[in-house]
Amino acid sequence: MTGYASGQSSLQSVVENPSSPTIRLGLEIRSVNSRFLDLTFKLPDELREFEPLMREQLSAQLKRGKVEVKASLVSSDSQGLIEPSAKLLQRLSSIEDNVRVWLPKATPLSVSEVLRLSSPTTPGGAELGAPLTQLMHETLKNLLTARSKEGERLAHSMLERIAQLKALTAKVTPIVPQLVEQQRHKFLERWREALGLGQKDTSSTGHSDTVALSEAAQDRALTEAANFAIRIDVAEELTRLSSHLSEIEQLLSPKKNTESLGKRLDFLIQELHREANTLGSKSTSLDLTRIGVDMKVLIEQLREQVQNIE
Repeated sequence: MTGYASGQSSLQSVVENPSSPTIRLGLEIRSVNSRFLDLTFKLPDELREFEPLMREQLSAQLKRGKVEVKASLVSSDSQGLIEPSAKLLQRLSSIEDNVRVWLPKATPLSVSEVLRLSSPTTPGGAELGAPLTQLMHETLKNLLTARSKEGERLAHSMLERIAQLKALTAKVTPIVPQLVEQQRHKFLERWREALGLGQKDTSSTGHSDTVALSEAAQDRALTEAANFAIRIDVAEELTRLSSHLSEIEQLLSPKKNTESLGKRLDFLIQELHREANTLGSKSTSLDLTRIGVDMKVLIEQLREQVQNIE
């Protein structure tokens, strides 16, 4: 599922300069749809050592999605140039004097070196670990909230398609008996045509023979209709379709908390597709074929949506 979350945390500079800017730790997590979990990190060098820890935190909470994590360390000073305080200059001067006592030939500090020493330095790994872990926890929590809202919209859309599939399944139920009855009438009609031709050629045939042939035609028509009904019987397919659709509805229920929900739904969608294919292969009417095609379209839409559910 898609989602986005970001956060920031202030870090203390290691330079004792009241006018030094604040260093801010920024974190962004973006998630887009993917069948599997794919993690990508864009981290500054100072945070590279924490990638395994961040990967572990994400893997514990996310099961699917293409997730990009971007972290940054940014100074609040827009110009990037800080004016050293008097206290800091006095300290640098004192340190320089002590150095020159032992190293009289040492080169005096230049202005650029003073400015460089006055700039805030990025905290080390020990100082970054705790704030980064806390920021990761908060940002990941916000991401899960965003994905949860997306999941609610996705579940609502899927339930609408489930309702449409149920309606199509209900339409199939009365069609099969109608087709069987039509087949019986067609057979009797062909038999009457054949019998009429036979009566023209054998005018001497008595009434009893005609009655016998009529009874035989009825029996044969019933046999043909029964065989036809067996060939096009889709009762089992309709039962399984209804069962799968009901189970999907239960899994999508807000009160249902099921692990590996996406994988279970993926399996049920495959079963729906199999039953719809069988239904289409047994079709002997245009109406049944159209229903089968509409079912496949809806099932395919469900399949695409299910790929995004954990």
